[in-house]
Amino acid sequence: MQEKKPAMAAKKKTNLLDHNSIKHLLDESVTEIVTSRGYVENVRLSNFRLFMGAIIIAIALVAQFYKKKFPENREFLIGCIVLYVVFNGLLQLIVYTKEKNAFLFTYPPNGSYTSTGLVVSSKLPRFSDQYTLSIASADPKSISAGKPVEFTKSVTQWFTKDGVLVEGLFWKAVEGLINDYAAEPKKSK
Repeated sequence: MQEKKPAMAAKKKTNLLDHNSIKHLLDESVTEIVTSRGYVENVRLSNFRLFMGAIIIAIALVAQFYKKKFPENREFLIGCIVLYVVFNGLLQLIVYTKEKNAFLFTYPPNGSYTSTGLVVSSKLPRFSDQYTLSIASADPKSISAGKPVEFTKSVTQWFTKDGVLVEGLFWKAVEGLINDYAAEPKKSK
């Protein structure tokens, strides 16, 4: 019995009634697949978002624990509120323009002829079983950027009735998409 516990822990299980849980599990699995192919995750954008969040929290803490009481610190509080709104607006603008639905940014693999990494994004609309996975270049204007590829498939083909991910089928689908992205475009003569 002791030997079977680690095998049970290796299974990826989710609540089939919670679409956020399903999407999260599939996105984590895609990250594993992409990084196993030699792509290294680029965390610069998420680190910058964390830095912006820390600044926003610092502004809120300074406003909360400022030494003077309310009537005397009115101008200071107004300044903190303005800074708080500006930094939150910048953070939301970054998320809206750069991230969109992306959950993984990568560097190009070592030894690769391409000079761009990948942007991997996904969608799983509420009340739908259709999971859309997209792979595009991190720098679409680069000469070595590949054509964006995507697939939309039902999540029901990747899960058992108990909510266990059938990793072999999912890996096959995702690796096929990565291969489609990496394939050389056909040149017409």
